[in-house]
Amino acid sequence: MFRIGFSEDIHKKQEGRKLILAGVEFPGEVGLAGHSDADVVTHAVAESILGALALGDLGTHFPDNDPQFKDISSLILLDKVVALMEKEGYKVSNIDVQVACKSPRLHNKVCAMRLVIADHLKVEANQVSIKACSYNEVGPIGKGEAIKASSYVLLEK
Repeated sequence: MFRIGFSEDIHKKQEGRKLILAGVEFPGEVGLAGHSDADVVTHAVAESILGALALGDLGTHFPDNDPQFKDISSLILLDKVVALMEKEGYKVSNIDVQVACKSPRLHNKVCAMRLVIADHLKVEANQVSIKACSYNEVGPIGKGEAIKASSYVLLEK
């Protein structure tokens, strides 16, 4: 049995915060505003899994007004979602992520990002796709004011 999930997440940039995407830090880059570490990639991945399982969204499981999640690593949240997925008897078949941002350029870190996500999903790196687009100066993403990630996941029982 297969299930498909989709999610998107977007955060505005905020000075004074570290930029973390897919669990990988981008030193020297402006970070993202959020209650947790604001890792839009990991958020989209986790929520696409929740969606495939019809288990709600990240805010349901990890409310942004709960102090225990303040500045938490999104990888910890992903691990909790993976545990829920395994409890339901599913595993990731593959996942496809698109990151929309003007900066940073991702090409030098995509391999590391794929490895981190694959490790937390307990799959091989070739089951995780991460690619980037720039929005060509259109809207807040294209103007460098925000970063968005979209994720599709295929789960198998």
